[in-house]
Amino acid sequence: MSNLVIVESPSKAKTVQKYLGPGYEVMASMGHVRDLQKSKLSVDIENGFTPVYVPMKDKEEVIKNLKAAAKKADTVYLAGDPDREGEAISWHLAQLLDIPEDAPVRVTFNEITKTGVQNGMANPRCIDENLVNAQQARRILDRIVGYKLSPFLWKKVRRNLSAGRVQSVAVKMIVDREKQINAFKPEEYWSIEGKFTAPSSKKQFDAAFTGLDGEKTELHNEEETNAVLERIKDAEFKVTGVKKSVRRKSPAAPFTTSTMQQEASKKLGFQTSKTMRTAQQLYEGVDIEGMGAVGLITYMRTDSLRVSDEARNAAYKYIEDKYGKNYLPPAPKVYKSKANAQDAHEAIRPSTPEITPDRVKGSLTPEQYKLYKLIWERFIASQMANALMDTVSVDINANGAGFKATGFSVKFDGFTVLYEESKDEEEGKVLPEIKEGDVLKLKNIEGKQHFTQPPARYTEGSFIKALEENGIGRPSTYAPTISTIINKFYVERDGKQLKPTGLGEVTTDLLKTHFKHIVDTKFTASMESSLDKIEAGNKDWAETLGDFYTDFADTLEKAEAAMDGKRVKVPDEETDEVCEVCGKPMVIKLGRFGRFLACTGFPECTNTKKIIKPTGGVCPLCGKKVLAKKSKKGKKYFGCEDNPNCSFMTWDTPLSDKCPKCNDGTTLFKKGGKMFCLKEGCGYEVAVRKEK
Repeated sequence: MSNLVIVESPSKAKTVQKYLGPGYEVMASMGHVRDLQKSKLSVDIENGFTPVYVPMKDKEEVIKNLKAAAKKADTVYLAGDPDREGEAISWHLAQLLDIPEDAPVRVTFNEITKTGVQNGMANPRCIDENLVNAQQARRILDRIVGYKLSPFLWKKVRRNLSAGRVQSVAVKMIVDREKQINAFKPEEYWSIEGKFTAPSSKKQFDAAFTGLDGEKTELHNEEETNAVLERIKDAEFKVTGVKKSVRRKSPAAPFTTSTMQQEASKKLGFQTSKTMRTAQQLYEGVDIEGMGAVGLITYMRTDSLRVSDEARNAAYKYIEDKYGKNYLPPAPKVYKSKANAQDAHEAIRPSTPEITPDRVKGSLTPEQYKLYKLIWERFIASQMANALMDTVSVDINANGAGFKATGFSVKFDGFTVLYEESKDEEEGKVLPEIKEGDVLKLKNIEGKQHFTQPPARYTEGSFIKALEENGIGRPSTYAPTISTIINKFYVERDGKQLKPTGLGEVTTDLLKTHFKHIVDTKFTASMESSLDKIEAGNKDWAETLGDFYTDFADTLEKAEAAMDGKRVKVPDEETDEVCEVCGKPMVIKLGRFGRFLACTGFPECTNTKKIIKPTGGVCPLCGKKVLAKKSKKGKKYFGCEDNPNCSFMTWDTPLSDKCPKCNDGTTLFKKGGKMFCLKEGCGYEVAVRKEK
């Protein structure tokens, strides 16, 4: 008897094949095999929004091979990823391979381990029509918005623009944040901070002004601040209250897709697409020395915080063996998922907690190791005992002016011995022994001027958090949404921040004027909720599309009429660059192939050039700037700005570190775990500093 199992990728196929053994052939569909035709709407709106699917052109050979293998097999199992997309891929394969809709051939693997694969194969089911309908509704909805709205933008702004149900509201969120920043007016405020010593110690500690005569008091300017300083001049600083308590600090929950992306952005500096690509590799299976192909983590697209008893018990065993019984919690920790979470999968965790990061480090790429370590430590810590902090709060009075000092010390480190969630704020400091009635010695006191700060631009991590909080998209869409709005030049990266381009701003303003619903966060979130209801079998997918399309078509018709004969100009972006031909300023323009620098003296001066950002590195041959460049195949490399006069190029990454041996500002370069000097005759080399 022969069985064919179809998964989505070759790496997953290799790992699953290992666990199934003889009698099974595992093949990969390489993702979707059918889709809506690109050149047409491919949706029959008049007949219940019926989609017209065609085999994808680049999958003809794959389909041919799958059909041939399916003919030879006694049973074909469809093992796409355990989500909407995986269900839809399985449904399309069933259509192509003439598998009856009621055949129990759908299998899913929450983790690619021996147990996970065997459990999946032991519980085949029919294809879930509700899941398929939810995916179809999303695909058709996005096709209608993109196919109908994009041509409107081509005519009114510029060609080759795109609009999308999720991407357009995502751009609006970034544009709105930029407008808040630009409109922000800083307000002055002051603080008074003193340095003191207690009778018990010579160690200085800080205390901050809180108010006058028992009332909280804000200081708005220098005059108010000086009045307080004058009042406490030569006053006695006496401790009026000391409050001690024990604070319990709980570990963060294991990762969901969103929190994994946020933490990988903060702690590892990973872009969202890199995080998801690496997580996919860890899920599908990595060749581990002495173990073969192993799926190291559970499915990485989830918003559930559920953890299996088996995984929890494995974590407990590791914790007890490594740290002792007192690091186990008194009762199992249960983390509550958010209200609209899809609970089909567990939280993201190591599929086999006994496999520590150190055990597999030699078999992983640096990116795989860093992410696996983050996931593994987060999960193990989530099952550990709380940390206990001895906290102290000290109230001080000086002639009616109140001050407060706070501090803490670690009573029991608990889960923090292994992992702490990244925080933007710092904790307090340890205070010396202070008793009520103590008279403190003032070492220094001063007023400090401050100004309120505008909201920060989004980073990828904070943007994902905002998307999730607003119900925009789902875990599987965060990474592609960010990639799309950057690739379409609506948004650009400014360091780690996301900043709207002029194109993003004018396009958003146009959509806000004529397609308010499309860029409305609440409307977009309600559509996501509707898709969830379709998935749960509580809403009809064609009816949902009909409700949307009636209003959308009417809005589009009105927008076409209102904008008849009008076009929106995309503003040029000013730069500090000066044209080397005529000396006039250069601006950034957007063309067919992306952004470029152009002279403002056009048409008299036609000078244009690529936008190349310096890396901060210095050429080891001639001392000029090292620039980041791309080969014809799109691969990143680094070369001298004086090319072709200087021939220097390298695949190695320039660093901000300078060579201590040359001691002349020569740049160090990095490859793998080493950084080194490329200056001829130097030879300096050292291991890369480990991240803390």
